[in-house]
Amino acid sequence: MSATHDFAKRELRKTAGEFDYVIVGAGTAGCVLANRLTQDADVSVLLIEAGGKDDYHWIHIPVGYLYCIGNPRTDWLYKTAGEKGLNGRALSYPRGRVLGGSSSINGMIYMRGQREDYDNWARVTGDSGWSWDSVLPVFKRSEDYHGGASEFHGAGGEWRVEKQRLKWQILETFAQAAQEQGIPATSDFNRGNNEGVGYFDVNQRRGVRWNASKAFLRAAMKRPNLTVVTGALTERVIFEGKRCVGVDYRAQSAGDVAYRARARCEVILSAGAVNSPPLLERSGIGDAARLAQLGVEVVNDLRGVGENLQDHLQLRMAFRVNGVRTLNTASAHWWGKLMIGMEYALLQSGPMSMAPSQLGAFAKSDVNDPALTRPDLQYHVQPLSLDRFGEPLHRFNAFTASVCNLRPTSRGGIHAVSARAEDAPAIAPNYLSTDHDLRVAANALRLTRRIAASPALARYQPQEILPGVAYQSEEELREAAGNVGTTIFHPVGTCRMGRADDADAVVDARLRVRGVEGLRVVDASVMPFITSGNTNSPTLMIAERAALMMREDRRAGLSTTVRTELAASAPVA
Repeated sequence: MSATHDFAKRELRKTAGEFDYVIVGAGTAGCVLANRLTQDADVSVLLIEAGGKDDYHWIHIPVGYLYCIGNPRTDWLYKTAGEKGLNGRALSYPRGRVLGGSSSINGMIYMRGQREDYDNWARVTGDSGWSWDSVLPVFKRSEDYHGGASEFHGAGGEWRVEKQRLKWQILETFAQAAQEQGIPATSDFNRGNNEGVGYFDVNQRRGVRWNASKAFLRAAMKRPNLTVVTGALTERVIFEGKRCVGVDYRAQSAGDVAYRARARCEVILSAGAVNSPPLLERSGIGDAARLAQLGVEVVNDLRGVGENLQDHLQLRMAFRVNGVRTLNTASAHWWGKLMIGMEYALLQSGPMSMAPSQLGAFAKSDVNDPALTRPDLQYHVQPLSLDRFGEPLHRFNAFTASVCNLRPTSRGGIHAVSARAEDAPAIAPNYLSTDHDLRVAANALRLTRRIAASPALARYQPQEILPGVAYQSEEELREAAGNVGTTIFHPVGTCRMGRADDADAVVDARLRVRGVEGLRVVDASVMPFITSGNTNSPTLMIAERAALMMREDRRAGLSTTVRTELAASAPVA
């Protein structure tokens, strides 16, 4: 007997009710969907979140990500397997477990990616609705841009985008050095070609984090047609034949009570690129051989579930400097911390308003490669340094320039290890597993060194402390990349969309799970290729498009039902 059927027989579940839509996951995508779907007053929605409310004060203070990542109150605390490309190291893999999901613990950087990213989505799905020209109005719809409405930006939407509220001399000088290496200055990374160096725009409102819960969910929670359940772990999606009819979940905040919620129209998985694939597998959607090992009865054999994992691996290079102040020394003593705290309390500015990275740059890893027509590197530059995330800052002045390959060719996977929802999935990103990615990594380290050696930075006498000047040859630089590489928290692609004849696609261009009815996936997992930049706002755009599709499909279905009923009731001629 399968694990799924055995569980259903043994466990008596309470009825959570029947809704038009059941959404699993109140992260960025789930919050957007809950808002947009409940704009129709005759639609009922249940939103299920495994984490708690976003009422922890460190969520809202920008620098508080330091206290949210690695905290079981807000983070799933996942880890990767040991990675061959990282010389055997395993990495922490933070994912938000709270209303707002990873938008409650991330770096707050507003980034769309490049025009070609979306044009490639349109190509592989056969749907021009995913092209840059089609998605740009969707981005603009929800945007509230600090500079007002324009050809590339929207104003008055829910998703607030602001300039950062501080500058550092070391970052200003790094920008000058980057320009000396041929990287032009830019004031806007979000016009379809993000090449250049400049400060990131951030999702903040007056120096406070602006997460998806504040932006989209709070207003929707005032509507009587939305029910939000927190502290509830979704165990599986339930089917009647090939039709998805609801979900089973456990309300852990209510004493671990088992519930079943039914969906009249659809179930939507918005659990993220890490959690949506294992949930599908526990529910009988996935590679048949893998499901057999889990003891789960197959509903539909889809070999692509959990595959195609892509992530941005950042290579952290740190340089000691002289004659310029950085956060290392500004916060080294109690009086420095006091001044920083007072500045934030009075003005909502200063280091406590900092995104994890303030200055960005997009560049080409090899300017002599004619095939490289757009930037393939992204820098996150910080006025600080430390040995590794979570450890104290160094006691000397330094800056960190982290650089990542925007379009890695390495592919990994995320899969359930059992039929139990409580068991963390196996995460294997497979970083630096292709010659292309190793070559880009070595070139990225070389470019960073050239920037650090530029005349603009000479007066601060930068000295490389990570990974260290001992690494010089191609082989040594590849080894160094494995030593200093770490995730920048952008997992995507594990339930990717594609054409009907694409055997590895999990969902179609309208994000419907292939081979079944009444089930969609709406989150970063549906991206066929990772975007060239931070992935939070692209995920928001995906949810906006999905909500439009679902409302269209529902209205079309209602129209069909009405026509059928009218035809049935018409008098016979």
